[in-house]
Amino acid sequence: MTAQRTWLAWETDGRIWPHRQASLFVSTGGYRWHVQMFGPDQAPAFVLLHGTGAASFSWRALVPLLQDRFRLVVPDLPCHGFTRPESAADLSLSGMTAAIGGLLQHLHIRPQLVLGHSAGAVIGLSLAAAAARHKDGSVDRPRMVFSVNGALKPIRGNRLLSPMAKALFANPLSASMFSLLAKTTPLGSNLLAATGSRIGPEGEAIYRLLLGSSGHVRGALGMMASWDLEQLPSLLRRLPVRLALLAARDDPMVPATSSQNAAALARDARLTLSDTGGHLLHECDPERVHAWIDDALRERHSSGVDAA
Repeated sequence: MTAQRTWLAWETDGRIWPHRQASLFVSTGGYRWHVQMFGPDQAPAFVLLHGTGAASFSWRALVPLLQDRFRLVVPDLPCHGFTRPESAADLSLSGMTAAIGGLLQHLHIRPQLVLGHSAGAVIGLSLAAAAARHKDGSVDRPRMVFSVNGALKPIRGNRLLSPMAKALFANPLSASMFSLLAKTTPLGSNLLAATGSRIGPEGEAIYRLLLGSSGHVRGALGMMASWDLEQLPSLLRRLPVRLALLAARDDPMVPATSSQNAAALARDARLTLSDTGGHLLHECDPERVHAWIDDALRERHSSGVDAA
């Protein structure tokens, strides 16, 4: 997975990356990370985690709405976008949680809030649970986790999909063939249409760029092959922080019932449903997501808990 030509090149591919001036690269925990950081250094830290197959650019429209009040930390997940492995990559949920936790420690970031989209929401929950296990207080746990169209329950077809993803992941030619098809056929456009979201030409161009990278495609396959969410219901029942959920009823990829189920399991959860927006709700309607975040923080404050 470390061949240079399988990965995007920042000097060329990165020219179209939104908010390019906010990007930095750091090596820690077996990865060369691409991270974007925004906002005042002393503001409350807010970590934004994208979903499988996306990258930090997916928050491009939401960032300007939040950066005046928060210290935003927006990484490309392991083996996604411009984040490359420097050793064997562990793309399991526990492995990615540990890797992102290590990145935040390396950056001296103690997150107060975490926002995740789709699988990124699961990582956010896992980060909060992992921090709570440090009884000595050496790791701060977030005060609140936000989930947009979170993939928050085991997939029924996991017994079929996981072996398929493992088989594809095991064969590097599978990712190379997929990337070639994405470049030369309507495959990329068809996949974007399947999200049910209208994200505009800038976003579509970057998704096509990502789908054309065999390293990125293998990273997405690796996540699907390695994740096991059977313990997620138990994690939700024990979740030590407040959970705010936003789900689109017209999401064709992750049904809103995933968020509804999570809200029923968590001890302190707030669920908001949107009639429209599709899977990439945060990209096609960032103002709605911003208003939802503000509402959740105000409610938290009025309940006697200090808002970030």
